[in-house]
Amino acid sequence: MKKKNLQNPRLAAIRALSEVLDSNRSLAESKALSQVRDSRDNAFARHLTYGVLRWLTALEWLAARLLAKPIKKRERDVQRLLLLGLQQLWHDQTASHAAVNETAECARLLGKPWAVGLINAVLRRFQREQEQLLDELGQTPQRFAHPMWMLKEIQQDWPENWQSVVDANNAQAPLWLRINCQRADESVLQNDLKKAGFEIVDHPYASDAIGISPAAAVAKIPNFERGWLSVQDPAAQLARDLLNPQDGERILDACAAPGGKTAHLLESCPGIELTVLDKQEQRIEQIHQNLNRLGLTADTSVADARAVESWWKGEKFHKILLDAPCSASGVIRRHPEIKWLRSSEQVEAAVQLQAGLLTALWPLLDTGGILVYATCSVFERENNRQIHRFLEQHPDAVAEEPAVEWGVARPYGRQIFPGDAQMDGFFYAVLRKTA
Repeated sequence: MKKKNLQNPRLAAIRALSEVLDSNRSLAESKALSQVRDSRDNAFARHLTYGVLRWLTALEWLAARLLAKPIKKRERDVQRLLLLGLQQLWHDQTASHAAVNETAECARLLGKPWAVGLINAVLRRFQREQEQLLDELGQTPQRFAHPMWMLKEIQQDWPENWQSVVDANNAQAPLWLRINCQRADESVLQNDLKKAGFEIVDHPYASDAIGISPAAAVAKIPNFERGWLSVQDPAAQLARDLLNPQDGERILDACAAPGGKTAHLLESCPGIELTVLDKQEQRIEQIHQNLNRLGLTADTSVADARAVESWWKGEKFHKILLDAPCSASGVIRRHPEIKWLRSSEQVEAAVQLQAGLLTALWPLLDTGGILVYATCSVFERENNRQIHRFLEQHPDAVAEEPAVEWGVARPYGRQIFPGDAQMDGFFYAVLRKTA
């Protein structure tokens, strides 16, 4: 592809969609998006990509209704260009001539001039028939823009809440930050943010959280590079409150990358003896980078937490944070590609991994200590049912009900639904070792 075409935001979005849908890569790994150098074009390319992934099945349904015959699979770049145009006309209220003409002309840049007229005609037909088409779409399951296995599981787990979960998944997430209480001068910080044009809100449950709007890249947020702030959703910040670190305590952060909860623990209580694990060296390096920016240090090891003999030094922990690998079904609004990268079988594999981690780490907890189990998931098999099974197998464990106002009480933990108090979807359980 020509260099100038690498900078075209629509073509970059098509390549990013291919990375996700054809190569199973996350958007965080997208080379196509990282190659767009102009900040406005980069933001536009990301906006288009996220929008299509957010509404993929609905857009595909619309395209199928509008096309006289399906576009051949080998021409899927043309198909995705059409989805970009539909997304703009439907959700962005973009000036019609821009969405139609510029999208259609991109087919020429793809070296497929035959598709210019096709895309132009289909998008103009959508403009004419939009009301009727959207009414018809509203009678189909494709309107929820979730893979069917995922939609059914959410409906089964949450028969009274599934619609709000799905709607939240399809909305854009707000930007929340965490204030580094070891470094930041909060009055100066708030003043600098306001001077830069940001509106600021506090969070009702996460005391160190601050929301800013409009959302911006971290390079444009005052004092971010000084280590005064980190990007972290309020739901993730609640882990610190449940763990309640105290000076002198030995604490294990068992699956720590990218290090947000690690840093929050150290910012809150520098006097803890914190052991930090992750099984990938690259992810441990990411933790180091985050801690360095914040002026923090920790004892880190590249290790699989389940392989206890490879990293444990023999001294039991007072507290353990198990932020378990999971489906990430609670953070879809931030990462819409999760819907199309996950399968039910992958979730089941995560369930088995979570169970293995709980079983391996429990003997390392001192009597009277607590293990905080966390996932960014809304699936009951990863959350409440996981803890129920663990308690049945470990008579020396009890689930404590934290005295908090957030989330929905479950028999063995608390579930936060995506969008509740502007938070991501999360599950927490607090397990006390009794003997």
